[in-house]
Amino acid sequence: MTALNRPLTDAEYDRLGSMLARSERAMNLEMVDGFFAALICGPETIPPSEYLRLIWGGDRIGGEKGWRDEAEMQEFFDLIMRHWNSIAGPLSSGDVFVPFLLEDDDGVARGNDWAEAFARGMKLRSNDWGELFDDEKHAGLLVPILALAHERDPDPTMRPYKEPIDAERREQLIVGSAAGVVGIYRYFASRRHVAAGTSRERTIQRRSERKVGRNEPCPCGSGLKFKKCCGAVTVH
Repeated sequence: MTALNRPLTDAEYDRLGSMLARSERAMNLEMVDGFFAALICGPETIPPSEYLRLIWGGDRIGGEKGWRDEAEMQEFFDLIMRHWNSIAGPLSSGDVFVPFLLEDDDGVARGNDWAEAFARGMKLRSNDWGELFDDEKHAGLLVPILALAHERDPDPTMRPYKEPIDAERREQLIVGSAAGVVGIYRYFASRRHVAAGTSRERTIQRRSERKVGRNEPCPCGSGLKFKKCCGAVTVH
């Protein structure tokens, strides 16, 4: 098992959570999980240069105070990519997908942060996701995710239920969301592979003009070394 495919330990999740907590606008771990799930199962592979800053809520990567040094920056990227692969790996191999949910003060895993972040991930390629919304046979895969995503909507007309969601229904929606991610991943599989092939062709063409060294800054602008960013080997 390569380093980037090694599952995070509880201590490493705590470390990643503390890094994200540096910014009041950053996603929490549950949000990152939902956001990544949407990016991974969606119609197109999205590069770190596009989504990393969104994780920080628009702040500089590393929060308001930035990184203490390059080693800490590399540590964050390793942790975040290992979590990405903990989602991508099971989906690509057909294993069960389990969302990473945080419990509230009452010990309840509500799933709203996860689903809202999943919806944010869809917005990055909203036109492409429209294909699934318009597919009468498969659009139901999105129903439990969107139900949780809109449960706290400021507009009451957008909320899925007039009454509060009870524990049994919430569990059904969470299980349905997990199953939905697997179904969506399969739905977009052929389209994602075509997009990935086109992207690789473009990458090869760019590299033929100038080869980027593994220890050079990544040309995507993330601030990381190429080998730790777009040059990293990850599971898709």
